[in-house]
Amino acid sequence: MNRLFATILLLLCVTASAMSQDDAKPRKKAYPGGKCYMMRVTLRDKQMNAFDLQKPEAFLSPKALQRRRRQCIEVDSTDLPVSDAYIMGLQQCGMEIVTKSKWNNTVVVKAKSMSAFKPVARLPYVAQTRLVWISPDSIAPSEGRLAARKELRGWGMESTSAYGVAYGQIHAMNGESLHARNYTGKGMTIAVLDGGFMNVDRIPAFDMVNIAGTADVVAADKKTMFRNVDHGTKVLSTMALNVEERYVGTAPNAAYWLIRCEDNESEQLVEEDYWAAAAEMADSAGVDIITSSVGYSEFDHKEMSHRYTELDGMTSVCSRAASMLASKGIVMVSSAGNEGMGSWKKINVPADARDIITVGAVTPAGKNAAFSSIGPTADNRTKPDVMAYGSPAAVVSGRGSILNDMGTSFAAPQVAGLIACLWQAHPNKTAKEIIDIVRKAADNCNTPDNIYGFGIPDFAKAMYGY
Repeated sequence: MNRLFATILLLLCVTASAMSQDDAKPRKKAYPGGKCYMMRVTLRDKQMNAFDLQKPEAFLSPKALQRRRRQCIEVDSTDLPVSDAYIMGLQQCGMEIVTKSKWNNTVVVKAKSMSAFKPVARLPYVAQTRLVWISPDSIAPSEGRLAARKELRGWGMESTSAYGVAYGQIHAMNGESLHARNYTGKGMTIAVLDGGFMNVDRIPAFDMVNIAGTADVVAADKKTMFRNVDHGTKVLSTMALNVEERYVGTAPNAAYWLIRCEDNESEQLVEEDYWAAAAEMADSAGVDIITSSVGYSEFDHKEMSHRYTELDGMTSVCSRAASMLASKGIVMVSSAGNEGMGSWKKINVPADARDIITVGAVTPAGKNAAFSSIGPTADNRTKPDVMAYGSPAAVVSGRGSILNDMGTSFAAPQVAGLIACLWQAHPNKTAKEIIDIVRKAADNCNTPDNIYGFGIPDFAKAMYGY
């Protein structure tokens, strides 16, 4: 009897434990609105356009035009918005407009069934269509905001430096030499393209950050960017914070545009369209630098995933847009990706783009992080371009805590911030000249390879060497 009782008790405990584990898992919910699809529509031209290249102030900000004039860049047809007449034609076919890209001349449309797209493909101004999103059957509910700490603190991460725990990652690139001469990013604007900036609006350490603007190209609810996901919070902290003896970033006096372009509910090709729209928004707003720590190779639907042969900087929608940024006067800084230990191994898109700085991750000893994605591109360009701390990097989380985190995601913005300081020191340089200077100032510039790139940049050398 005692043995039977013990067996029953054991079964009850196992069942209770299993139920407890099930309860701990987030319960999924049906996708809101039911089954639907998104199609990327590539247009043939920009005829019947309401805008005129002779009046660019109608579609570009004064700052964007000033940046182009300073670098002797002409406004061209790629700058013209997508034709409103074509947009209306798509709407008349029953399409909901999701997003668009003037540089790619594409529009993403949404419908309840695949058959609804058939009239779109027959329109005379439509060159091509491609399925880029299928609504998932279910999604995990949002976790919501975390509670934010009022005091910036990292347990066991104290420092006697004025830079606080960020000193090592700035010193590795000799960034303090720029700051010592008051080149701290003042007058420069950096756009951060990411998936969420949880509690940036609530953490006191961010109160002094110059936020020039915010935008969400994914969700209609603009408050989402501060409620969910703190990846962008960590990225922003490496550049923007200025809390002496606690944490000072690489460009504490720059202005920042925060643009959410990542759909955290699924991983599908449409996110590249969101990215392109975000980059164009940043350009139109007049930013000088874009830093992006999102990247794509594999998607939920295998038919959407990339092949290595597509890493040529011109195949994916977001890489094509990124490859245009320097010709618009913007320095683009992209994380290389964290696929070095996986089967893919290579950089993600848009890290394959042309005329950008792709950043890999190193350890504090200056060794390549095993997870850091490698090159070359499919057309045999060296990638990554440069390296920075990412294994680990000191960041500030959405809780407002200083901690160490791993990833090229946090290496890239460190470099972007110091590029802002360098460009402040040399305002007459073009975007392409700045990119070239940073590569040549790195410690492996004479023998660049596809693991370490041109190496860790020395920004004192960049400032005085060229």
